[in-house]
Amino acid sequence: MMLFEIPALDKTATAAIQQRIDLKTKPAGALGVLEMLALQLALIQNSEAHLSLNKPVLLIFAGDHGINAHGVSIAPSAVTQQMVLNFLAGGAAANCFSRSNGIELAVVDAGILSALPDAAGLIQQSLGCGTADFSQGPAMTLAQVEAGLALGRHIARQQILAGCDLLLLGEMGIANTSSAAALLAAATDLPVETCVGRGTGISDAQFALKLNLIKQALQRPYAKDPVSVLAEFGGFELVQLCGAILGAASLQKPVLIDGFIVSVAALLACQLAPNCRDYLIFAHQGAEAGHKAVLQQLNATALLDLGLRLGEGTGAALAVPLVRAAISFYNDMASFADAGVTQVVETGVAT
Repeated sequence: MMLFEIPALDKTATAAIQQRIDLKTKPAGALGVLEMLALQLALIQNSEAHLSLNKPVLLIFAGDHGINAHGVSIAPSAVTQQMVLNFLAGGAAANCFSRSNGIELAVVDAGILSALPDAAGLIQQSLGCGTADFSQGPAMTLAQVEAGLALGRHIARQQILAGCDLLLLGEMGIANTSSAAALLAAATDLPVETCVGRGTGISDAQFALKLNLIKQALQRPYAKDPVSVLAEFGGFELVQLCGAILGAASLQKPVLIDGFIVSVAALLACQLAPNCRDYLIFAHQGAEAGHKAVLQQLNATALLDLGLRLGEGTGAALAVPLVRAAISFYNDMASFADAGVTQVVETGVAT
């Protein structure tokens, strides 16, 4: 099994950073989650004085799923490739939000059904033409999991070494909410009903089928370690997402986590290497049933709650202005002393 060495986050400066935040011209805690975010970024960047955000990059990992042979999505698997082409043409929501927020975007073919020719913005690192049907047996081999983790780790580190200091992660894969739900149930022992949602908006009959197929899959014997769980129920894009999280954390860079699928990949990454949790920023809480549950498992507070259920990294892209805002107030907001303002001290006494 692969070993993942993630440096523990040095928190010795926590009190000094918190004091800098508290001495800004505002009541303590008045900027809410943005203050928590600024503290996290300052610890990651090991900087009490100045924070930066350079070259944010969104990687969208794409893969297909054998489980969709049962029709558990409103779309056929061919739509995965069609959406990859849409990303490459600049026409998806993820492209729009990335352009408006100064984010570079690239698509990773982690294992779609039909490979595409080389194109600008496309990274080829396919593990195969879609996974096997996990309701009938393992989705992939242990060797494919380990290869996927290594590929995801490599591409994340490559982006960071090229100047990216905020990595955004998204996904595309028809039926990947089925895979993510099964992974969440297997990795946590949460009730299946808590983990399974309607994905892209399936019918009652499709939902019942999806639920039953996942329950059926979870009844077979399988090893409970994260690599084995990924082999049983994962997707090629999910495995590479997990590797990318580990890769970014290994270089002590923050990762902006998108929706349900990416959050489940983050959960598995944290099981493989618990220290990586300190480097994760959770963009939003989506509408998919299991997303709230996985965020609770990770003790995560999402920056946004907009009812999103699109994936693609859209929530991550929309959260970038909040990251910029946290950096801006930390760097530029005056202190009480600088502004000549009398410091507000909360007494805790009602008046």
